[in-house]
Amino acid sequence: MTGIVVDGVSRSFGSVQAVRAATLRAEPGRVTGLVGPNGAGKTTLLLMLASLLAPDAGSIRIGGVDPSADPLAARRLLGWMPDTLGAWPSLTARETIRTTARLYGIRPAQAAARAQELLELVGLTPLADSPAKVLSRGQKQKLGLARALVHDPQVLLLDEPASGLDPEARIQLRVLLRRLAADGRTILISSHILSELEEVVDDSVFLVAGSVVDAAPAQGGIRVWRIRLIGADAARQSADSWQVASTLGIAAESVVADRGTLLVGFESEDAAALGLHALVGAGLRISEFAPAQSGLEHTFLNLHPPASVSQGAPDAAPSGLPTASAPTAPPTAPPAAPPAGSPTGPEAGA
Repeated sequence: MTGIVVDGVSRSFGSVQAVRAATLRAEPGRVTGLVGPNGAGKTTLLLMLASLLAPDAGSIRIGGVDPSADPLAARRLLGWMPDTLGAWPSLTARETIRTTARLYGIRPAQAAARAQELLELVGLTPLADSPAKVLSRGQKQKLGLARALVHDPQVLLLDEPASGLDPEARIQLRVLLRRLAADGRTILISSHILSELEEVVDDSVFLVAGSVVDAAPAQGGIRVWRIRLIGADAARQSADSWQVASTLGIAAESVVADRGTLLVGFESEDAAALGLHALVGAGLRISEFAPAQSGLEHTFLNLHPPASVSQGAPDAAPSGLPTASAPTAPPTAPPAAPPAGSPTGPEAGA
């Protein structure tokens, strides 16, 4: 079985420490996500795994092979898809795949057959004989994936593979990656699209300032939930905020109005379930009650608490949003309307 083992790997560029004593494992038959902000060292780490950079310290093994000591052996095992395709602009998509196959020592007839197979696999058959220079960003990503798969590698290193893909192509990519993992391949994928990444990964590694961070503490804590009431509109949002806050027994400022929904922080899923029970029991007509972020987004944002919540990024966790401690039993009647002049909670974007 071929997996990835990284132990205490560091790499610097002059005074810039890009990767710091990083340790991680990616197992065969599983998709592992590499998550981190811009500048975290994800691409540098992938380049070292791909044998294109040597670490300053630590060790890397791809199926037991050290990519620094024996890069050719490592490259036979792995397929590398960089963030940007370094294509030969005058070659067609078919010629690009066929030439890549020949570089791996695949015979001409087999290379041609493999090119046709991969063009169909990634959905580039209609553009098979178009030069790479006319391909869109998403189409180049598909060609990059085809090149990475040309020699049927057991390890895949994918840097932002969904970048530029349309929604349908992203779904197709997810299905393909799950199929490749089911065949026993080791897949390490870096992406900024955390909601997409969560749909495909089995494991996650968080890289912060070049170091692998234990995400377990960040997986707990306050999580923001989105609540929508039937018939909600901008005119009613203040009253709805007050009703939700009053039912949950929290301050009106704890409820943030956003695009016809309300954002409330709960400290656990149990607390959220009790909160929903209380709201329904109070006669509030709930049409949506769900986490405002995916699990990966929640963990990532807890690793990097945002300074503030902005109207332009409503799915981020509002900074300092108080936690709702849901009542253990719902009230028997909806709360009364707020008295005149009483606070009704912040407006959208506050």
